Amino acid sequence: MNKRILGNALLLLTAFIWGTAFVVQRVGMEDIEPITFNAARMVLAAAMVGATALFMRRKAKERIAKKSSEYQKQYKRNTIIGGICCGSVLTVASILQQAGLVYTTAGKAGFITAMYILLVPMIAQIFLKQKNTLRVWIAVIMGVVGMYLLCITESFSLSYGDALVGLSALFFSLHILCCAYFVMRGNPISISAIQFMTCAIISAVFAVIMENPSVGKLISALVPIVYCGIVSGGIGYTLQLVAQRYTDPTIASLLMSMESVFAVIAGVIILHEQMTVRELFGCIIMAAAIVMVQIPAKKERD
Repeated sequence: MNKRILGNALLLLTAFIWGTAFVVQRVGMEDIEPITFNAARMVLAAAMVGATALFMRRKAKERIAKKSSEYQKQYKRNTIIGGICCGSVLTVASILQQAGLVYTTAGKAGFITAMYILLVPMIAQIFLKQKNTLRVWIAVIMGVVGMYLLCITESFSLSYGDALVGLSALFFSLHILCCAYFVMRGNPISISAIQFMTCAIISAVFAVIMENPSVGKLISALVPIVYCGIVSGGIGYTLQLVAQRYTDPTIASLLMSMESVFAVIAGVIILHEQMTVRELFGCIIMAAAIVMVQIPAKKERD
C-alpha cells in the first residue's frame, strides 16, 4: 500500500476514534471536572503508550543502529524534546478547550476548535514557508463551511468561552505542526509516550490547584476515563504521530477534522440524537473536501 494512502487512512481512523470518544467524554463530564478528567485519561494514555514504546525499543534501536553516533544522539534528543514540546502544547490546547466548554455550547466549541483546519495551512505558509496548492485551499474552505453547517445551530457570537476555545484551536494547530516536525526527527511512539507523561503531570498540577479531585469522582467516571485514556488518547494520538510521517500537515488537519462528522454519527447511534438536514449537508461537504484533498495534483501524477 502507498505510504501516503496508509497515512491518510490512519488519520481517518484517528478521526473516527476521537469522534466516538466525544460522546463518551460528554457522558463522563457529568461526574467529574474537566481538568481532572484530562489528567486521569492522560495518565492511562502515558502508561499504555509507554509500555508500547518499551516493547518496541529494541526494534527502534535496530532501525538507527547503522547511523552515526552523532545522529543517534540527535535522534534521542529530538525524541525527548519533541515529546515535551508536543505534550506542553497539547496540555494548553486541551485545558483551554475544556475550560471554554463551561461557558459556551458544544456546537460552537466544535466549530471553533475545527478552525485548526484553516489555521494549520496559514501558519505553515507564513512561518514555515510551505506553499499550498489552490486545490488544498479550496478543500480547506469547504471543510470550514461544512464544519459550520455541521456544528453551528444558533446565532454566532464571540463570548468568553468562545475566545478560550478559539485559543485552543490555535494551540491544536501548533500541536499538529509540532508533531509534523518532530516525528521526522525522532521516535514517534516514544514522542507520544513522553507527550502524555508531560500532559498528565501538567494537568494534574492544574487540577489540584483549580478543582477538587477525589477518588469517588474518578470511580464515577471510570468507564469514560478508561475509554478516552486508552482508545482516544493512547491509540488515537499515537496513530496521529505515526501517520503524520507520511502525509502533509494541512491534509492531516483536514482529515482529523472529520472527527466532528463521526461525532454526529456516534451521537445519532449511541445517544439517539437527531441529525438535521443542515448537519447532513455539512457532512456531505466535509466528505467532498476530503475526497478533493486526496486527488493527486498533475505534478504528482506525472
